[in-house]
Amino acid sequence: MADADRQVPPSWNVVGRHGVFPEARHDDVARFNFLTNLNIHLASQVLPGVRKAYDYRVERGATPTNRREVGELLKREPMYQFWSSMRRNTMEMRQQNSRAMVFRQLPELVEKARQLNQDSETLQLDSAVEIPRYISAVDIHCMPGGYHTEYCEDDIAAGANYDSGIFVTTAGMLGRYSDGGGQALAKWLRDEAESGFRPRRILDIGCTVGHNIVPLAQAFPDTEILAIDVAPPVLRYANARAKSLGVDNITFRQENAESINAEDGSFDLIITCMFLHETSSRALPRILAETHRLLADGGKVVHIEQPQFSPDMPLYEQFMRDWDTRNNNEPFWGTLHDLDLFEAMEQAGFEREKITTQGLFAVVDETLFPSAAKAATDNEDYGRKPAWHAYIASK
Repeated sequence: MADADRQVPPSWNVVGRHGVFPEARHDDVARFNFLTNLNIHLASQVLPGVRKAYDYRVERGATPTNRREVGELLKREPMYQFWSSMRRNTMEMRQQNSRAMVFRQLPELVEKARQLNQDSETLQLDSAVEIPRYISAVDIHCMPGGYHTEYCEDDIAAGANYDSGIFVTTAGMLGRYSDGGGQALAKWLRDEAESGFRPRRILDIGCTVGHNIVPLAQAFPDTEILAIDVAPPVLRYANARAKSLGVDNITFRQENAESINAEDGSFDLIITCMFLHETSSRALPRILAETHRLLADGGKVVHIEQPQFSPDMPLYEQFMRDWDTRNNNEPFWGTLHDLDLFEAMEQAGFEREKITTQGLFAVVDETLFPSAAKAATDNEDYGRKPAWHAYIASK
């Protein structure tokens, strides 16, 4: 974050509200704003000091040959210890602030969602779907109970917690509705449509609260969309959220991505957005195989992820990008990014010459955060920058 303008994030008060968004009190907002600015300070003012400490050790003769050895150097550095512990704590504090706000009004939020979801054919839950072990065994992103735990009948707490807190972690750079990734996908699809690719049916795998798929539904209202997840609390919230935003062409269904109830060739476009790194090494090949089975001839699969670790990526950058594996309850992050995704997709059935990758930058709301629009040309922030790699396979 070299650009000083970017160090002034918007207040959490400008976050986009909808029919099931939690109401915040003064102290909730104050805590969110403190954490947002602390995240910016850590990235822009403290993180450069970590790099200087690393460079100093290398200049003094240290010669790490892999990212584990980079970690051995840095874990003895006070600057790294401070930055890392603070980064972990800001995530935990974000989760606790969101949870306190959501649980204070949970009965009212559940009732709002219940009314929006009542008799809705676009919400399809299936109690026979088991939560995979790689989801239930860890509180991903330090969110207590993860995305699947239900605290009451018709619970939506996990969805409300995630939706209200992500604005803090991204410092508002994903827009009012934290949908900059989905807006980027919609822009990509508009460009593809001009070339003749107009999907009739879209599948979104691992949709959580639907913030990435709603922009596509809004951009292509005549397109039929199925969005799946294994967690009922986020699906209830996602359906109510979409309804309250006037979107009615998405069906939110409880499904395990390893075995999806749909006929071969059902979809013209299949997307995942920062989902593959949440799955286990055993599940990933099954999920990729499902995308190949479900994709129609002439269709496309798009996976949005952070860049893979490669010999061309400096060891320091590899270690810093791998921070989430060790400290943010992301046990499969490093494993996924060590993987050759091209090879994995080829093993799933896609032809190697029909797989490509391209950069994808979040569409920033410049009225909300003008300087964040410069992120595409700014320095890297090791996973927090709203920029990703899109892995695209055609069939």
